[in-house]
Amino acid sequence: MGVRTSLTRPEQRHVVAWTWALLVANTVIILTGGLVRLTSSGLGCPTWPRCTEQSYTPHAELGLHGAIEFGNRLLTYVLIAVAIAAVVAVRRWAGATAGQRRLVVLLALGIPFQGVIGGITVLTQLNPWVVALHLLLSMALVAGSTVLLLGVRGTTGDTAHRGLAVVTYAVIWVTVYLGTVVTGSGPHAGDEKAVRTGLDPHVMSHVHAASVYVLLAVTLLLVWRSRGTALGVAATWLFAAELGQGVIGFVQYFTDLPIALVAVHLVGAAILVALGTRVLLLGTGRRVDQPLAAATPGR
Repeated sequence: MGVRTSLTRPEQRHVVAWTWALLVANTVIILTGGLVRLTSSGLGCPTWPRCTEQSYTPHAELGLHGAIEFGNRLLTYVLIAVAIAAVVAVRRWAGATAGQRRLVVLLALGIPFQGVIGGITVLTQLNPWVVALHLLLSMALVAGSTVLLLGVRGTTGDTAHRGLAVVTYAVIWVTVYLGTVVTGSGPHAGDEKAVRTGLDPHVMSHVHAASVYVLLAVTLLLVWRSRGTALGVAATWLFAAELGQGVIGFVQYFTDLPIALVAVHLVGAAILVALGTRVLLLGTGRRVDQPLAAATPGR
């Protein structure tokens, strides 16, 4: 696929590729942001928008932590570039709906907004509640990118299991939120001097685990009730991801939170949100895009 052609004369396959790139990029930035915290590099650049009071780039005295934090900041610009390309491709594609054109712009604007929230986390010395908001907004961008991807692919669903699909999706977000609370109360604060929420991390881990049990139960019920349909297949994939996340969560809890497992668990949460968003759209019958054959030139 020529990049120039994919932007100047985009076809559906080009737009799908760019929306995939947007979804992947939003997931990767979650991983790299997590690695900043896991390596205690959250204050590697001690201020924002500059890295130090005198410079936008780190100096040698900041060491590896400064390089890691600054590297994550630079990746934001890569994500912005991908988002701009997605905006151009979607808005120039004749088959795009008005809703998709608005959504891709909203997602693109959400990325620099996320950068500002990231700056606030630094300015508040990694306040755990602000850090949690930063992650949740990134998860929202993953969800929005998934909606856009399914839309340009022409995904539709039915309304037979609307209620159960909505409940499943709501529990996913509750589970993800409780995961951020566990993180905010435990180790890996991003810096040795960063404050914690003051909540008991072991208690919050059990509360988080309880939400996982509920999520597994409602998802399994959805799998059974929607068996033999596209929704059933999507729900099965979601259930498998939940099981994987649950196993990783238990292992990391009983092995004192090794960095590698926590990083995998973080990416798994993004995958969970994406798969859950797909289930929601299929289960509520929302017509996220007009079939390509019905699209009229110049629309």
